[in-house]
Amino acid sequence: MSVFRLNKKLIFPPVQLSESDGLLAVGGDLSTERLLLAYQSGIFPWYDEPPILWWSPDPRFVLFPENLKVSASMKQVLRQQRFRISFNEAFPAVIRRCSEIPRAGQSGTWITKEMQEAYIRLHREGYAMSVECWDGPLLAGGLYGVKIGRFFFGESMFADVSNASKAAFITFVQTFGHELTMIDCQVHTHHLASLGASFITREEFLQLLDFS
Repeated sequence: MSVFRLNKKLIFPPVQLSESDGLLAVGGDLSTERLLLAYQSGIFPWYDEPPILWWSPDPRFVLFPENLKVSASMKQVLRQQRFRISFNEAFPAVIRRCSEIPRAGQSGTWITKEMQEAYIRLHREGYAMSVECWDGPLLAGGLYGVKIGRFFFGESMFADVSNASKAAFITFVQTFGHELTMIDCQVHTHHLASLGASFITREEFLQLLDFS
């Protein structure tokens, strides 16, 4: 099956035409309009150099807020109030730090300068949000993603201090979970699996995406 090449027209092919690894299309741009259409269609960008690659994997890794798991050790960390958690206080710093964290099996970063600029625009327009975890004055961890209606599409997280990203994520779910149907984690990580994320089929994922 051929991967679709996008042009300036604001359209994506049906996600059911994705390759077995989830790759659906190449090209296009990172305009706010295209990114919003992508997320609402079950698609996200992920690439480390041009052209832009667009993905819709099957199955999809998600967290339903009611399934959040908080370990006894994390409950203790949160009770101790070692960290201060904030929302949208330092979006550019969070996405920049996410881009700098070494990842197992990756020599570079997919959060390129172009991606950072695109998501900072999304943030300014009210669609992207960040969660910050502070250890005193230090930005110790955090995460960012795109929130559209009752859905949060998680993009990346980082931790410079042990448990900082978990504290940020748990606090985010506990604060906003009642507003959310689902948190899209995109692909499997042991970190998110330990917090309650699990696989659902792409068909189930698309059925849940309702922006009416």
